[in-house]
Amino acid sequence: MTHCLVTGGAGFIGSHLTEALLACGHRVSVVDDESTGSVENLAAVAKHPAFRYIKGTVADRPLVRQLVAEVDEVYHLAAAVGVQLIAQSPIRTLETNVYPTELVLEELGRVHAAGRAVKFFLTSSSEVYGKNPKPQWTEDDDLVIGPTVCPRWSYGASKAIDEFLALAYWRERGLPVIVGRLFNVVGPRQTGAYGMVLPRLVDAALSGGPLVVHDDGRQVRCFAHVADVVRAILALMDHPEAVGSVLNIGSDQPISILELARQVIAAVDPSLRIEFQSYADAYSRDFEDCRRRVPDLSRLRSLIDFRPRYDLDAAVREVVEWKKRMKDEG
Repeated sequence: MTHCLVTGGAGFIGSHLTEALLACGHRVSVVDDESTGSVENLAAVAKHPAFRYIKGTVADRPLVRQLVAEVDEVYHLAAAVGVQLIAQSPIRTLETNVYPTELVLEELGRVHAAGRAVKFFLTSSSEVYGKNPKPQWTEDDDLVIGPTVCPRWSYGASKAIDEFLALAYWRERGLPVIVGRLFNVVGPRQTGAYGMVLPRLVDAALSGGPLVVHDDGRQVRCFAHVADVVRAILALMDHPEAVGSVLNIGSDQPISILELARQVIAAVDPSLRIEFQSYADAYSRDFEDCRRRVPDLSRLRSLIDFRPRYDLDAAVREVVEWKKRMKDEG
């Protein structure tokens, strides 16, 4: 039985990944400081005999040393998340994203040097591409990070440093690592509290509107259901040729934020209206954004059979129904 460690496992993606690993017959240990996640996300598996939960931080070296000594695979999801959190708390973003990753890699390096290879999956982000103007991004494209006076870009820069660290441990020490750049993952349990666009729009719709769309709404994104993303992660961890690679993971079907808002309205109440808000009013006067964010998934599909089971309509409907249940139960 493979023993897996999921850092940030009480979060949106981490909790779905934890459930999937348990369903595959693995033992799973989760560590989470509950700063943005919630142990309630793990309620369905709380009593599973192969599950263990530790409330703690991966900035705690003795705890990390103990945990990595016991496991066969590490899925590193602990990170600062969401545009709003990044814009408001750049110090927290940098500290949360860089130091814990370095610490986990150091401790895995110790285990590896002692003769036991623990596979490491680093959850990175499409944010590393910054504002690269290409219409579709491939993994070897240049990273175009904005100026340091704009805190918006601190997240992408910090995740790029994480990638450099992980790949350095692969090149120099042979530590088996896989880097996954996730693109706009959506689904049940995702909160809009930190600026995530779909749950924020659904919350607004279920409260009677209006739905607030930033800037002109013509920003283009690709939204993937969390179940499809988790299946891709697990398939990559089982594929020997994925080791040492950086891979885009998500959907490659583009949609504007304005059209996404219209889809939410159609799913909830066609009479709802949309309001537009400037980035300056939503975040800060120096906020910058990327107009188009679309991944090239060729590398991913060359390794695994990646065919999403959810289209965006299905994902929106599922998020709406989940939010309704939460409101009724709350």
